[in-house]
This record gives sequence, C-alpha cells and structure tokens, in this order.
Amino acid sequence: MTQYDAIIIGTGQAAPMLAIRLSDAGYRVAVIERHLFYGTCLNTGCIPTKTMIASARAAYLARNGADYGVVVDGAVRVDMKRIKARKDAIVGTDNDQIPRWMEDNPNMTVYKGHARFEDSRTVRVGEELLTADRIFINVGARAKVPPITGLEEVNYLTNSSMMHVDFLPDHLVIIGGSYVGVEFAQMFRRFGSRVTIVQRSPRLLKNEDHDVSDAIREILEAEGVRVRLNADCIRVQAHEQGVAAHLECAEGDPEVVGSHLLLAAGRRPNTDDLGSDRAGLEIDEKGFIQVDDQLRANVQGIWALGDCNGKGAFTHTSVDDGEIAAANLLDNEARKVSDRIPTYAVYTDPPLGRVGQTETQVRQSGRPALIGKMPMTRVKRALAKGSTQGFMKVLVDAETEKILGAAILGPEGDETVHLITDVMYTGAPYTVIQRAVHIHPTVSELIPTLLGQLEPLK
Repeated sequence: MTQYDAIIIGTGQAAPMLAIRLSDAGYRVAVIERHLFYGTCLNTGCIPTKTMIASARAAYLARNGADYGVVVDGAVRVDMKRIKARKDAIVGTDNDQIPRWMEDNPNMTVYKGHARFEDSRTVRVGEELLTADRIFINVGARAKVPPITGLEEVNYLTNSSMMHVDFLPDHLVIIGGSYVGVEFAQMFRRFGSRVTIVQRSPRLLKNEDHDVSDAIREILEAEGVRVRLNADCIRVQAHEQGVAAHLECAEGDPEVVGSHLLLAAGRRPNTDDLGSDRAGLEIDEKGFIQVDDQLRANVQGIWALGDCNGKGAFTHTSVDDGEIAAANLLDNEARKVSDRIPTYAVYTDPPLGRVGQTETQVRQSGRPALIGKMPMTRVKRALAKGSTQGFMKVLVDAETEKILGAAILGPEGDETVHLITDVMYTGAPYTVIQRAVHIHPTVSELIPTLLGQLEPLK
C-alpha cells in the first residue's frame, strides 16, 4: 500500500488546477485516470464540438455568401474527414501535454487505470493499493441511454461517438432537444444532413423561458431542421434506410426513419462502478454523490467535484469546484457553491448567453421585478453581421435594483452576457451598467439602452 497526502480520482476540469495547488503546497498527490485526461470538455464536449460548430458556420456562410455580396461559384462541398482532422488536431495538442506535465511534477504520481474504493481511505487501481486522508472524486458523467425498446439491436451515437464521425449522415434523427441536441442539430444540418429532433417535452430547451425556447426552435426550423415536440420515442428498430424510431405522439407521423440515430437525452454521473458503497458514500437515485456547500461528501475526508456531484454540468462550474475545494483546504477561505451565480451558453448560431434567474423563476418567486426586452433587429452590429434573430432580456429586482438574470440570444451572446455576470457578482445596481459608455457598434452597447427601458414585470 502506498501512502499519499491526497488522491484525485479522475482528471476532469476540476482536477488539474487542484492537483497543482496541492502539489505546490507540498502534498504528495496521486492522480488516477482510466481513460482520457481532461474529461469531457477537451475530448468529447466543449472544445471538439465548438470546433466543429465553427466548421459548420463556415459552410453556412459560404452557401449564403450572396447575402453579403460574396458569390461562390459552384456548389459548396463539405469534407467531413478534414473537419474531423481539424478537430482532432486541436484536441490532440492538450491531450499530449496534460499527462506529461503531471508526470513531470515531483509531487505527483499518475496512475492509469480504473479506481475503486476499498474503504473510505483506500483506493485500488489494478494491483496497486493507494491510501490518503483526502480523496477528491472527479469522475465526470457520460451520455444517458434512455430505456427505449430495441436500442440494443440498433447502432446509435452519443455525443462521444459523434466525435469519431468522419462522414455525412443522410438523415440524423436526434432523441432529445436540450443543449446537446440543438447544437448537433444545427451543426449537421449546416454540413448538409437532413435532421429531425424528437423531443418528448412541449418545447426545446425546457428549462429556458418559453420565448427563448420558441426563438431557438424558429432558428433551427428556418434552416431546415424538423422539430417533433410532444413526441416520445418508445421503440427503435433496424430499417433498410438505417433506423426507424416509433413515437408516441399526439400529432404527426408516429414513425421517423433516418440513416443514423443520436441519443441526446441527458447525462448520468460515472459513479456506478466506483465502489462508493465500500466508502460509505451517500448517492442519490440519479447517481450523484451528495455534497455540502463546500463539496464535502458525507464521509469525512472525501470531496466530490464536477459533474458527478450534481451541482453543475459545465466546464466552468467544474473548474470552480476545484477552486472552492482548494480555497477551503489550503487558504482558510470559506468559499461555497451557493455563492456561484449560474451562467452558461448554448452554442447555437446565434448563441444563447444566460445568467442568473429566468423570467419564469422570477415570477415564481413573487418578488417585485422589472423587465427589459429588445429584439436583435435593433442592434446595429447584428444588422451589419446579418444575424438579427433573437433578443436580449434582463430582469431586475424592483426594490434593490440588483440584476436578477438575463438572456442574450444573438451574435456574441455568449460573450456579451459576461458584462451582466460581472456586475451581478459585485452586487452593484443595474444603473452601473446603464450609465456606462460602451464601444459602438457592438452588441454590448445596447445593454445600457435596454436597462433604460425597464418596465414592471406583470
């Protein structure tokens, strides 16, 4: 048995920074990874998908160049092998570097294998037994495979296996209309595939406000994506064209036939083969490790970080988890998850930037509030870029004048939203932004105008 000061299981986004902080503080650290270093984000999530989205946008602009006065003679051809090669090259750069700097650190030992708890202080990796008084679980999540009859008899794709696709599906059927589903739908439609989204809920992105969901559906449908709402896929079977999805639906064809099937029905944490029962860890019915506001599990000396704790499902929340753990352990700084303001983006084109509460949540709170909303057709930068779909919306507490939340669906919405995020963290009133002078012509310059048009939320 080898003794360490700390063990980190999994190398998702929380792990590298935490490993550095611990090793710099003199801790002997064991880092265990069974598959790919740096987790979903680098390998099958944020970086590769956004790289492919960039290629899809290039194809879209080439086809629509005449709208900008740029004429492309001949058909625009998409080379999926080159798109995949570009994506692989960008991902591969970090994939080679991360394990190397960990292995070169004198205070870190990297173990490549599957980690399982023997008890609350001992972890087995192959034939090795490691022990430490501090264990950090950062095992991430994977695509959820819904209980659809016939799935075991057909070939299907997930967000991970989509990263190996170097061909153009003739007709991609996507089960699930949340963030992963809508991003892949627009991406492959722009590459040239026919695309159908099957969503069991009455709208896409069901956690967003209705106006946001409706606007994104309109954007996708305008590009030729077929959206089936209130449609539950109950059975799939092999078909001569590829796969047939049988739907339970109130309207429309009860069968959708496609060449390929993508499951985008959510994520599940990678905790089912961790030996968590031997450590005495409390895990909920969805597989998430239960943690407190400082990410400590119910067993002393164990923390759960990133997607496996259910406190966030994004790269930036995972990174913040590592910083919270390090601050509490090393800096005597009482940082908490509840201090974090929810913020994220959906990388459709145009993208959605979101921060804080939705309009629905503000209404449910019953607090007096103000609301401002502006269509992107009023934003000169959006007009110049030829991207006027979407809108900006902000909600403000009528009594404190603090911003409660915002949604920016439009060009650079994922960047512009940080202007509001930063002010929310300061606790300053909305008038700080309203009186600011921004550069013209930008999307951000219309935020002060938007805030000057606030009205009571009725």
